[in-house]
This record gives sequence, structure tokens and C-alpha cells, in this order.
Amino acid sequence: MDNYTISQMAKHVGLSRSTLLYYDRIGLLKPSGRSASGYRRYTDKNLDRLQRICALREAGLSLKEIQQMISAPGSQSSEILERRLAELGKQAVKIRQQQHQIAAMLQQLPGTKKTQVMDKTAWVNLLAAAGMDEQAMRNWHAEFERSAPEIHRDFLLSLGIPDAEVKTIRTWSALEQA
Repeated sequence: MDNYTISQMAKHVGLSRSTLLYYDRIGLLKPSGRSASGYRRYTDKNLDRLQRICALREAGLSLKEIQQMISAPGSQSSEILERRLAELGKQAVKIRQQQHQIAAMLQQLPGTKKTQVMDKTAWVNLLAAAGMDEQAMRNWHAEFERSAPEIHRDFLLSLGIPDAEVKTIRTWSALEQA
């Protein structure tokens, strides 16, 4: 089918009719035309665009960012996506830190189930159990820092390691590379 009503479009992607009316009003998704009785009509090309809009919304982009990406694809699109990815990384680190705080609070409450989260000690024990000695762990950090420094930083923070210690680890990791 290459000719959809607004209700068919909405149903196809799981949005409300009023959402599509709003997208039309802000210029994000204009219908291809109108029927003889004045109803909006959409084509497969409109459906493809709407599916892309939905995917970008699902990724957490604002309608303004989506409008920018769709109207001027290219380097601006990659900048928007890279910015969103960085935001998500920061949120993930913050959530992980909150998990560590809550787990520590739970451990201090009598009669509560011991909740475990991956922390520095558990991670080091896991690497040691896998047969890595101190030098292998240092090499692992050095390679991680070389190949993905910001992800390395975020990972260390996600283990509940304080900022100052993360900076120290990253400093000697960078020196190991040299």
C-alpha cells in the first residue's frame, strides 16, 4: 500500500493521530497530499520518514534535533548523535554511581539481602581469576586507555572508583603506552 490515511500511519508506527497532526504542524512530517474530501494522505516515502523520526525519538533525540538531522543530513547529524551518545555515557556512569551508593546503604541495614554490584574489588578479583597478573592488568588498562580513553574513564567510574583514583589510573595507563 502506498497511500495511507493519518490513522493508518499512526497505527503502523504506534503513535497517536494527534502526534502526527503535531508533526505536521511543526513541519516535521507533512502529508504528500490530500484526498478529494480534504483528508491528509501519506505515501511510503512519508512512512519511511516517520519510521526514521520514531527511531531517532527512541534514541532520545529532541524533535528539534530530529528536524535538524532530517533537513540537513551529514556532519550535523553525526555531531548530534555523538553528543547524544556522550550524554548517555554520562547518565550511565551516574546511574552506576547511584547503584553503588544504594548497595552500600543496603549493606548497612540489618536483615536486608546483600546486594552486589560490580565494583573495583570484584572486577580485580574477576581478572585475577581469569589468570591476569598485575602486569597483565596494567597492560589491559593501557590498551583500554589507548583505544577508547573516554569509555575507559566511564568504565572506571562505573566501578565506583573515585575521580582522583580514576585520574591516577588513567595517568599511569597513558605512561604504560609510551
